[in-house]
Amino acid sequence: MITEAIAIDRAPAVHVETVSGGFVRIENVSKSFVARRSWGEILSAPFKRTYVQALSGVTLAVREGEFFGVLGQNGAGKTTLFKILATLVIPDSGVATINGSDAVRDVARVRAQLVPVVADERSLRWRLDAYENMRLYAALYRVPRRETKKRILELLEVVDLTNTGKRMVGQFSSGMRQRLLIARALLARPRVLLLDEPTRGLDPLSARSLRAFLKNEICRQQGCTVLLATHNAEEAFHLCDRVGILHKGRVLRTGPAERLGEEFTDDRYRLVTRPGSEATAALNRLAFLGLLSDVSPAGGSVEDWQTLEMRIPGGPAAAASVLESVVRAGVPVARFERVQLSLAELIERVQQRAAEEEHA
Repeated sequence: MITEAIAIDRAPAVHVETVSGGFVRIENVSKSFVARRSWGEILSAPFKRTYVQALSGVTLAVREGEFFGVLGQNGAGKTTLFKILATLVIPDSGVATINGSDAVRDVARVRAQLVPVVADERSLRWRLDAYENMRLYAALYRVPRRETKKRILELLEVVDLTNTGKRMVGQFSSGMRQRLLIARALLARPRVLLLDEPTRGLDPLSARSLRAFLKNEICRQQGCTVLLATHNAEEAFHLCDRVGILHKGRVLRTGPAERLGEEFTDDRYRLVTRPGSEATAALNRLAFLGLLSDVSPAGGSVEDWQTLEMRIPGGPAAAASVLESVVRAGVPVARFERVQLSLAELIERVQQRAAEEEHA
């Protein structure tokens, strides 16, 4: 049999935070899959196989009770990693453990402690109400009958679905169904909850509400250790205690979310003001004093308002000082905010920093 492995780019230097112990441990985990081929490729070389490397030497440690974010673009390996933790996929090499139980050798113990929640899951019974959906899975999770009703009502209250009554789940909004999936997962009293892009497909208001619910109720009140897979950098940095940045199957960086956000987020700010000489003169004066630089127009201008972007080094205190000076100069300000990096820009900066550290 002829096999061919797809070439993998040389791994850049990475900065992975060392964590002693770890309730969830992933040590040097790698996984590859057979690549899909067209019918023409199959007919021309039926025994040839090519492989795609989904994960390459991934090492992470998550503390008990922590909210840990796995941040990466589509195809980074987040779902594969979660499937390995959930005992659905066997790694080619490396070890993944949950509270000391191996995800390959101790499948029953791992499944008794960990529950995955997948967005847009179709296993909800749309012609049943929320309570009946929960009662069905309470039986599957073997919740004692004498505890079933109390446990279901408690969890429906946690996810704010007690007022849905006999309303069928098929009539729920996306956010309501997502909260029901989380409540259903909590029936098993898991020690670890895997959330694979839980806000995918939700409108901005529903996504914001779900994030607040996850942070306040699931992690703090329920005491679960939560692993969140997301491609939304803002979501990861604002929701998680720590973050691991995954790119092409490799961990580029891990650390406290707040620290990584400050370290790699740009010092560019966006100002929405009226076009005119007052704004130009005020910004030119501040630029002359060295308080800001690189002032340039940005997209998104509306009617008589213009959007300008600028670089303000020195952190929030410097930005506040610039804003105060602009307002004192009589410049009308409709909005002033820090420019958020896209995930692609963030990954590019992490790689650039790793390359600089490697050659330092």
